[in-house]
Amino acid sequence: MAGRLLKFIVYLAVLGGVALVAFAYLGPWFGADFSPPRSEIRQPVVLDAD
Repeated sequence: MAGRLLKFIVYLAVLGGVALVAFAYLGPWFGADFSPPRSEIRQPVVLDAD
């Protein structure tokens, strides 16, 4: 019984990984945009050289 359960969990994990990779590659064709928002950020940096 435990062997079948472990095998099922492994199959489920592999199927989930394949589905995640497929969604990452095919998502932009279906309207999912994974790119981060682009904006320029300027922040002054004070260097203490003592």
